[in-house]
Amino acid sequence: MRLLSTIRDVAGRGASRCAALNLPQVSPLRGRAALILSEVAVGIVAFAAWIAPLQAETIYIPNGSFESPLAPTNAPYAMPDMDYWQKSSQPAWYEPTNNYNTPWEDLMGTFYNAPIPSSFIDNCDGVQAAFLFAVPGAAIFQDYNSIYGTNTTPSHAFNATFNVNSAYSLTVGVIGGGGGMYDGATLELGLYYRDASSNMVTVAATMITNSAELFPTNTHFVDFSVYVPDVGGTNLWAGQNIGIQIASTVGFDLAGGYWDVDNVRLTETALPALTNPHMTNSQFGFTLQSQPGLVFEIIATTNLSLPLSNWTSLGTLTNLTGAAPFLDPATNLNRRFYQAHQLP
Repeated sequence: MRLLSTIRDVAGRGASRCAALNLPQVSPLRGRAALILSEVAVGIVAFAAWIAPLQAETIYIPNGSFESPLAPTNAPYAMPDMDYWQKSSQPAWYEPTNNYNTPWEDLMGTFYNAPIPSSFIDNCDGVQAAFLFAVPGAAIFQDYNSIYGTNTTPSHAFNATFNVNSAYSLTVGVIGGGGGMYDGATLELGLYYRDASSNMVTVAATMITNSAELFPTNTHFVDFSVYVPDVGGTNLWAGQNIGIQIASTVGFDLAGGYWDVDNVRLTETALPALTNPHMTNSQFGFTLQSQPGLVFEIIATTNLSLPLSNWTSLGTLTNLTGAAPFLDPATNLNRRFYQAHQLP
């Protein structure tokens, strides 16, 4: 079952900061909820839709707003250190001596929100943010097995997984255009998992393209989002650890400048589902899975072509724990369809 949603992109321009990052926009999770389950000889049929906004749960991201470690509060206000986020490895083409003796490590880091040239970033989450130079291959990422800084083993601090019947939204604040960045330079925000060979496999991604229209100021982060709808049981990423990556995807022809990025947020929304169909003493039953605390009306019919107004109400069901059992009081039915409507 899938929850359809639209994604709107909003942004603002950045032109000269310590270093930066840009990502696509926030998409609200909306919809109508209704679940249909039919009792038939060979199995069940299910449909879904949502009639009320679903509540999203925040997933903790270690150092999601780049407050650690502390960046210098005086010039140069920036440093390459970045807790919990691993940096991409230096590519073979990069030669520090051809780039002002700048180590690859220094192309990604954190900075203090200083008033440069005259104004603070007005919506910085905390007092620090991250920068990422717009060069091919520069990226920061975090997953269950990522290793940061001088550590040699993963901390496993970020241990979220892609759960079946859940949707995910990754949102990041971005300022683009820093350091004379070319229009057309791109940045990608993505969610991934690792396969059996530890390769990153992208589940969903959003590309941001720098322009003066998209980023008119360097003092205000703009939110961009990546959305993963209903995780199905057959999806290869179901049950896998979640990975987050922010990557410069610019080509050599448009390399230069930097992105500012801040306030990385990840939410999970459990989608309602009817599961575990079974018979008990000639009565048909199932389990309603949803976010705890939601209330549903259970309706039923033996004729799926009838309008919903003609379906029979079997009562309301409050899902207190996240999994609520339901047993149809009728017995010895050959065929019946069930629907659960979320109530306000």
